[in-house]
Amino acid sequence: MKTGYVGLGARIANVSSCLQNVSTAVDPSAYVDPTPAGLKHVETKSGNKLTAYDDLQGMLDAEKLDLLMIGSPNFMHMEHLRTALQSDVRYIFCEKPIVTSEAETFELLELMKQHNGAERVIVGLVLRYSPLYVELQKSLAAGQIGKVVSIEAAEHIAPYHGSFFMRDWRRYEKNSGGFMLEKCCHDLDLYQGVVGSRPRYVSSFGGRKSFVPENRPDQDHSFPKPHYPDRVDPFTPRWGGANADFDSDGDLIDYQTALIEYEDGANLCFHTNMYVPDEFRRFAVMGTRGMAEGDFIRNFFKVHDALTSNCLVDIKALPGERDGHYGADDAMARDVNHYFTHGGRLPVGVMDALEAGLTAIKLDEARRARTVLDLADTWQQFDSYGVA
Repeated sequence: MKTGYVGLGARIANVSSCLQNVSTAVDPSAYVDPTPAGLKHVETKSGNKLTAYDDLQGMLDAEKLDLLMIGSPNFMHMEHLRTALQSDVRYIFCEKPIVTSEAETFELLELMKQHNGAERVIVGLVLRYSPLYVELQKSLAAGQIGKVVSIEAAEHIAPYHGSFFMRDWRRYEKNSGGFMLEKCCHDLDLYQGVVGSRPRYVSSFGGRKSFVPENRPDQDHSFPKPHYPDRVDPFTPRWGGANADFDSDGDLIDYQTALIEYEDGANLCFHTNMYVPDEFRRFAVMGTRGMAEGDFIRNFFKVHDALTSNCLVDIKALPGERDGHYGADDAMARDVNHYFTHGGRLPVGVMDALEAGLTAIKLDEARRARTVLDLADTWQQFDSYGVA
């Protein structure tokens, strides 16, 4: 599969590497990116010398690609998806979030309707592939939890990671779409998948209290970071980066609470914070028959019966490395490769991604307005495009 890249950063280089681990057919050929942080990694992995292009249309015209991988900054996704969908490239892999606004959501739905986008666009919304989520789905299917009633969930990241957001291009909402969309669309997608229905009412509160000038340390603290010897450290800001974190000129918030009532009456309380000393990404799913608890970072999963309190499942160590999205990156690569060769359905699709993204967008709208939003009309418009 002749493969091209638009926005060849560390993340898309890693996804490409995972695909190459399971398929010899992936053939990296060309890229568009003025500062390609992941180029060395892709060329080393493939043994190919990639051809550089100044713009996406030029690359698509010249290369006749089978696969385009979009890893550009979020606010550029819509332009790149539009160009790709109007071309003859067979498959388009796009990193999350797919788009950054409600208007772009509806524009993309129209384009997908015209250009068979539901089959062509694959999304890097990776956590539905994770071993922990697979176990949660098994318990749901087995009836151990019953009908989902309420969910408590959180994603908390440490200061070294929060500092990256405050210095990276993502620090501007106009670039990233906001922290809830950029970082937590994974989580919103997961729990919508657990409930099995879409959000009906949303509200949210949040702000910025940690990464502010009065909290600036007296001395420089070298936050511990993962080390990747063969590619750029993902926590090093690159394009559009800056040096200040506590004095960031961005408008990104650093904590937020979201409340969702789904169409079937189940509800979710979700909290995120980017300045915690001990990270976790956990959930408790309460149902009419039992409760499931898990943590992607602390790597456990357990289920208890509601009436007897008996422990039905107790997994203390799930497979997968944290640096690979808890085993999800490799699982996604296997499933995507199977999709390329055999078709079928993936655990998460572009429509799921658009629904999760639109939920995040509406949560931020509710936060700014300090109100509860009814999404009935939003989903009616969403469905009016007839994209399945």
